[in-house]
Parts: sequence; C-alpha cells; structure tokens
Amino acid sequence: MSFSSFGLHPSLLQAIEEKGYNQPTPVQQEAIPAIFKQQDLMAGAQTGTGKTAAFALPILHTLADQQTPANIVSALVLTPTRELAQQVAQSFQGYGKHLSLRTVVAYGGVSVNPQLDAIAQGVDILVATPGRLMDLLSRGAIDLSQLAFFVLDEADRMLDMGFIDDIKRILRAVPKNRQTLLFSATFDDAVFKLSQQLLNNPQLIEVDQRNAAATQVEQIAYEVDKHRKREITSYLIGSKNWQQVLVFTRTKKGADDLAKEMCKDGLKTVAIHGDKSQGARERALEGFKEGSIRVLVATDVASRGLDIQQLKYVINYELPHNAEDYIHRIGRTGRAGETGVAITLLSADEKWLLDEVHKILDGHLMQQWLPGYEPSLEQNFGQTKKKGRGGNSRHSKPAGRSRRR
Repeated sequence: MSFSSFGLHPSLLQAIEEKGYNQPTPVQQEAIPAIFKQQDLMAGAQTGTGKTAAFALPILHTLADQQTPANIVSALVLTPTRELAQQVAQSFQGYGKHLSLRTVVAYGGVSVNPQLDAIAQGVDILVATPGRLMDLLSRGAIDLSQLAFFVLDEADRMLDMGFIDDIKRILRAVPKNRQTLLFSATFDDAVFKLSQQLLNNPQLIEVDQRNAAATQVEQIAYEVDKHRKREITSYLIGSKNWQQVLVFTRTKKGADDLAKEMCKDGLKTVAIHGDKSQGARERALEGFKEGSIRVLVATDVASRGLDIQQLKYVINYELPHNAEDYIHRIGRTGRAGETGVAITLLSADEKWLLDEVHKILDGHLMQQWLPGYEPSLEQNFGQTKKKGRGGNSRHSKPAGRSRRR
C-alpha cells in the first residue's frame, strides 16, 4: 500500500514524498480510511508509529479546498503538554506546507500575546493545551462553533494530568455534529469512560497488543543500591560512549540534582521539567537534538511529545508511580522502526513499582547485576547469598543481556 492509494490531495503527496516516506504505517492504514468515512475514531498504537500523520493527513486533505472566515477554527487538536503541542503543530505545518491552510499552536508558560497575534491573522487548525485553550475561549479570541474535527491526542495522559474538567468545559464550546478522534498509546477504564462522553459510535483501532511496549526496544533492569544510581548512570554512559541519552526521574528536584551531579562527572547534562521556563525547555531540547547536550534528565512531562530521531538510549533512573508511564518513557526510543535500549535502575524499595509494570507488560523484565555495582545484602532483593563481584544475579541471567519484548 502507498500513500497515493488513499486518494490524498496532490500537495500532501508531494510533502510526503519530500519527507522520504514510502509506505503508511499500520495505524495510518486503518485510521485514514476511517476518518475519510467521517466516523468517530478511538485509536491506540505504540508511540513512534505515526499516529500524528494518521489524523493530520486526512484533516488537511478535507480542509484543503475549503474557505472559512479568519477567526473560525475548523480543526482543534488538544494535547496534554507544550512539547507535544509543538510537535503536532510542526507535523501539520510540514505535511501542509504546499497548502494555504494556517496552523497555530497555543500553550501556556509563555506570553499569550504572540499567540493572539497569530490567531488574528487567521487559523484553520489550532493545536493547543487545555489551559491555554480555556484562556483563549474566555478572551473570545477563537470561535469553535463551526469546528469540523476535534482531536484528543494522548488522551490517557490528559486524564492523568487532571484535565478532565477542562475537557468538559471545552465540549460545551464545540458543536455536536463534529467528527471526534481520540488517539492514545494506552487504554484503560478512564479512557473508555471519556470516550463514551466524546465519541458517537466510534470505530476502535488497535494495531498492537493493548498497552504494549515497543517491540524494537531491548529492556534491561539492573538491581543497584539507591545511593549508587548516579554512579552507575555516569558509568554506563561514559564507558559505552553513549552520546545521546534520555534519563527519567520522578521529581523535578531529583532531575535538577542529578543533572548537577552528572555535570561534575564530566557529562554535559541538562534537566527539563514543568518548572523550567518554556525558553529553557526549548533550548535544552534543541541542544540535546543537536548533540551539544549529551544527557537530558526529564520528569514525565517529557515522556510524551519528545520526538528525537534515532534516540537509542533511555534510562529509568527511578520507576514511575504510574506504570503506564513506563511504556511512554521507553517509547522515546525504538521509534519508526529503529532499535533502542531502555535501562531501568531498580533499588529495593522500588520492587513494588516493577511489579506494577509487569502487570501491564504481561511479562517480566529480567533483573540482573552489573559487575562492580552489585547491590549490598542489606538491600534485600531476595537473594540468599551473593557470589561475589561479577557474579550473576539470582535470575541466572548474565549482565548485559536481556530478552527482547
């Protein structure tokens, strides 16, 4: 199957060809025809499988030759984070660069004035975070009364971040005869409950096992004492000469502290989280993508919306409290058919968090010891006796190897 088989607008096919895309991904193969049939859609797929193009291309095609007043929004895409909003808007702009449609992105953390100026010049497609969208609505800056498409991207994350009340308010501003598209990497009861409020007889698309981790990612779990996590992180990056590594912590302070200590180890490291200004976050991401920053330490605000080409390495410095976030974290690598490695550093007090991850993976990460960083006996991972430096773990799995999922 080729993109031309969908009957897409010639300008879209030209942009797709210029990007070097040859064949649509599985989620695109199923979602694009369903959207053309004007069906509501609930779609789930692993991160990095082309979900954005799956809704952007048919929306751009449908709106390509329509004429609407300058302040009338035809398509609204709601995202949970600033980074994801930027990424989605860039995709719309890239695919639609040969069309006359205008895409505007709006998010908090920065002055609203440039966004108001952009909207005043005309907007066909608005990509926004819930809080900033509510601000724009309260100002009367946008008109959603003729909205044709309403897209919720990463719906599960929006619920995790407490946006349900904002979503309900936004629903009152959009027409009932819209087409609603809900995309998510994971599905749970809360997402299905939300879908009942948003969608009308939707088509359900799941191109992978529900809540599955990316199959291209090798997952490794090292048991290690908590106070040696920073040491083993710097050792892994330095000894293996990894040049671009994304490290996840649970807290903002933890991210800042770790970045500071890793800089002392000689690794150019920057932290990114919700308390950083938008400018600081953008500079950090740009430096990381360009290679001037070797390690990016992030909280889960960055587990969605980070699209870094050929990112090979993700380290879970701490496991997340929400097991689904593990899927999104490691989904930053192994994207678009590439392979990746996701390492989890497991201290004894996090064993219960790993059990929660195992439940959603429907399998187990093989736990092992890295020679020189074996956990002390008092950490009580369950081993009866340590065999000495360099010995294998209680799981009888040599360090440095892991089964693929």
